[in-house]
Amino acid sequence: MIVNRTDLAVLKPFRLGAGEPWRFTIWHGVALIAALIVTVGIGEAQAQGSGQPGILATILKWTPLLAQGFALNIAMSFLAMAIGTAIGVPLGLAQISLLPPVRGGSWLVTQFFRNSPWLVLLFYCMLLLPFEVRIGDMIIPLPGWLKSTIGLSLPVMANVSELVRGAVRSIPFGQWEAADSVAMSRGQTLRMVILPQCIKRMTPPWMNLYAILTVATPLTSVVGVSEAMTLTGDILSSEARTELLVPMYLYLLLWFFLYCYPIARATLALEKRFQVR
Repeated sequence: MIVNRTDLAVLKPFRLGAGEPWRFTIWHGVALIAALIVTVGIGEAQAQGSGQPGILATILKWTPLLAQGFALNIAMSFLAMAIGTAIGVPLGLAQISLLPPVRGGSWLVTQFFRNSPWLVLLFYCMLLLPFEVRIGDMIIPLPGWLKSTIGLSLPVMANVSELVRGAVRSIPFGQWEAADSVAMSRGQTLRMVILPQCIKRMTPPWMNLYAILTVATPLTSVVGVSEAMTLTGDILSSEARTELLVPMYLYLLLWFFLYCYPIARATLALEKRFQVR
């Protein structure tokens, strides 16, 4: 039996009281840039009498290395999102299965990984997955960044599963009855009637999930992946200058903001465009 539901399981924005949802705006970026300028200025003043290179010159010197680490963050976010979506979509469809064992089992898997701490999943994947996989005479290595990507894809899979389930349940029951009246099977109804309508409803929260995943990739630094956060710590250790600490982390934070802010704005625009009235 299909229950007509109009609520869509999405990652909702944080709210302050009963007012409008709290969102990042361009002014947060302006404040971040202003803070970076102030801290760089303070650091430059401290470095003048020490004979060491200026803060800005040091940051620019290490920017190519940071760019390599940031590229790894983006690559992990793309791959984790692709893996999580590829597994999460059929898992979400299994949650609306007419077979109770399939529906219950998929719900259990979804809730387990959806409510598990991301860092714990990272540690489990790093410790339990082998360093290499042998297929016949071929040996495929599993580097740390790949195992971390698999760990990040697990909560993504669970959240995508909930997005799919919520989107399907939000379609009016009359759509199913109309398809049934023209003798369409359940699979045909899902493929030709329901899922095309779900895409619009799933796209904004899916993009929001990707932005959350991107800003979560620095968690992999805890398990030893040489991404941007790890490289920033290595740079600070190499320079051994306390006045460089805050500017370097603000600089890295600015990179993530500049990457994720357009995604957040596009998500908001699509939410307004695809809003179900």
